[in-house]
Amino acid sequence: MKKLHSLGVASNLLRFLLLIGTTTTSCNKVKGCMDSIAKNYDALAEKDDGSCIYEGKVLFWYTEPVWEYLINDRSVTSLAYYVGGELVGSSAASVFYISNPECGDYGTITVTRDLGKLKSKQFSFKIEDGIDGEVIWSGTINFVANSCLKIQLVE
Repeated sequence: MKKLHSLGVASNLLRFLLLIGTTTTSCNKVKGCMDSIAKNYDALAEKDDGSCIYEGKVLFWYTEPVWEYLINDRSVTSLAYYVGGELVGSSAASVFYISNPECGDYGTITVTRDLGKLKSKQFSFKIEDGIDGEVIWSGTINFVANSCLKIQLVE
């Protein structure tokens, strides 16, 4: 009789342990960033843990008439580009585009900014004469997550 009772207790204990194991593993979903536009998107994540981080890009460009304006009217031969007070690039003033370039194209001034947990963030910018520091263009730009804003500079 004792053997049957022991078997029943062992069987119940085994069922209990299996139930706890199943419950525990079903609650342990893979946590991570579930936003596909985030820099750290995790396709395996089943539960968003709030860790998503974003970045955005901006491209500055201009056409031949602006180059002529820079050279002939302003005597500018080089440009210095600043975003958020930081020098992010420089170029010869003679670098112009016939049509809208793509972000990251060779010779472009493409700026990437970490947006942290925000999907958009504003930064100030200025573009100066690379020789005497005179500001030619300035303003505010809005970097948007997983996108590239193309800013065409005009006279």
